[in-house]
Amino acid sequence: MTAALVLAGGMLGAPARYLLDRAVTSRFPSGLPWGTLTVNIVGSALLGGLIGASAGSALLAFAGIGLCGALTTFSTFGYETVRLVTEGAYVYAVGNVVLSVAASLTAVYAAASLTHWLFA
Repeated sequence: MTAALVLAGGMLGAPARYLLDRAVTSRFPSGLPWGTLTVNIVGSALLGGLIGASAGSALLAFAGIGLCGALTTFSTFGYETVRLVTEGAYVYAVGNVVLSVAASLTAVYAAASLTHWLFA
């Protein structure tokens, strides 16, 4: 049953990741990969919210592992950072790493704290 919940969540998260990434990228063309940054922050906040709300195992499997797992993307973050380095855009590469890690961790912490406060 857990595997089916993860699969169902992933089936929603993957297209959501693609559509959100494309929407952001088309509206904010830049040297920084804003689309990937956005999906990683949104996914981090969603997961933090689930953790803070002490979501049950079924909801965590569906939304936490499946949806957030397919929505967020470390591999694309890594690829885009390496691409920036190979293009000589060192400031963008470093900015991407610092901004992605700091914003994603902040999103998890803030959302977990908020939902814990709301539901505890």
